[in-house]
Amino acid sequence: MSHPGASVAEALLTAFMGAVGGVRQRHFKRFVIWIYTRFYPVNLDEAVGETAADFDTFNHFFTRRLKPGARPLPDAADVLVCPADGTVSQAGPIAKGQLLQAKGQRYSVADLLGDTGLAARYEGGTFVTIYLSPRDYHRVHVPCASELARATEIPGRLFSVNASSERRVVGLFARNERLVMHLAAASGDYALVMVGALIVAGIDTPWQRPPVPRDERTKTRVLHPDGVRFARGDEVGTFRIGSTVICLFPPGIALTKRFAPGATVQMGEAMAVGW
Repeated sequence: MSHPGASVAEALLTAFMGAVGGVRQRHFKRFVIWIYTRFYPVNLDEAVGETAADFDTFNHFFTRRLKPGARPLPDAADVLVCPADGTVSQAGPIAKGQLLQAKGQRYSVADLLGDTGLAARYEGGTFVTIYLSPRDYHRVHVPCASELARATEIPGRLFSVNASSERRVVGLFARNERLVMHLAAASGDYALVMVGALIVAGIDTPWQRPPVPRDERTKTRVLHPDGVRFARGDEVGTFRIGSTVICLFPPGIALTKRFAPGATVQMGEAMAVGW
């Protein structure tokens, strides 16, 4: 995905971090990981790879997988699970085509999704926004058994997505580059949006996305993957460096009380009921 409209500084910093993240030189890689873990309390006890020596590159460390069984899912099959580790920045009803970004700031569902028609299906529904900090696990998972119906790659800026930016940048999540996934579940459709940010070197997916032609890197691209199905809790995407996940549900879904602004949440825990 490309960065039209991004400042030169944003693009250079993102490219630099992407290059550093791929360095395999043993001592350099270990030093970068050591410095990073001094600043951020990363929990490697639950990861596949418990020391810097276990990772080929910084990117490998950052996109670390969890050990099998590290996040058991709720027994009840109708419970929707949290898609990511992080902090709930906002959650609540979708009203008048708007989502709450921060106190006193709202933004358009249609702008976020890049489609007015698809936005209408979520009117009166529920949303949750989860911020993934640098210390968090950065793989994203589906809340319920689903089939990927459509995906839209939307180019944009790379503003930081921390709390300060949420208060300061109008329409932040609808301005940053993002991957919008529309998923079909047995009881209804929902959207899962992975929002890029400053220093995010890419969004990877386990399902195949064709390469973007050079002359189309500043254009929105709509994909219609065929036969991409997920069981509840399956991985749907990975951030190479931090960011935000937004889930939108149609009417009928109720978030658990835990999912309120400021709550620290983990992938796999019960997030909502109603389907």
